[in-house]
Amino acid sequence: MGNSHAALFTRDPKLHLLVQQADSLTENGAPKPIYEALLSSVISQQLSVKAAATIKARFMPLFPENYPDPALVLATPQEQLRAVGLSWQKIGYLQNLAQHKASGHLEDTELAHLPDEELISRLTLIKGIGRWTAEMILMFALDRPDVMPVDDLGIYNAMKRLHGFSETGKAAKSRMLELSQAWRPHRTLACRYLWQSLNNAPLKSAEG
Repeated sequence: MGNSHAALFTRDPKLHLLVQQADSLTENGAPKPIYEALLSSVISQQLSVKAAATIKARFMPLFPENYPDPALVLATPQEQLRAVGLSWQKIGYLQNLAQHKASGHLEDTELAHLPDEELISRLTLIKGIGRWTAEMILMFALDRPDVMPVDDLGIYNAMKRLHGFSETGKAAKSRMLELSQAWRPHRTLACRYLWQSLNNAPLKSAEG
């Protein structure tokens, strides 16, 4: 079996073999708007993929053309948002996101060009957005090629299985970062293959 991506990971023989034997992954596609990606991420927090899709399918039609215009999100009664299945906490987070967008602080033209760490710092200033969520935005909405989400439980489990380490907590994260240096500048793609090796989508992080 051959996989053209395997050649990117020859500095890590174990990952190289895993990718070589894996089905080739397709491109992520065009970048997605940051505001909309963040809304989807907040809706999905601490839910299964199916439950999140169900709530999103009820939430989006509340707004013309399925676009949660910030002013309309802010004007929608919280009870109406609660009725689609959102928790009170998530309603607060979504309205906070809408406020940021309405204030001009979530414009792609302002944010999409920022370096990874600077963009993560900006996004995590928003209540309800932790580092893991920000990293998922970089990986899947903005198609940034070299993101390493050490808080992701799926990546931890896949790397632990692949490299056979026993560390936990901070020591595990240090080990994951160390091992991932061999994958640069393609750590996002490496992580996608690691998730695939678990036959799973990105798992929840410690932040929930």
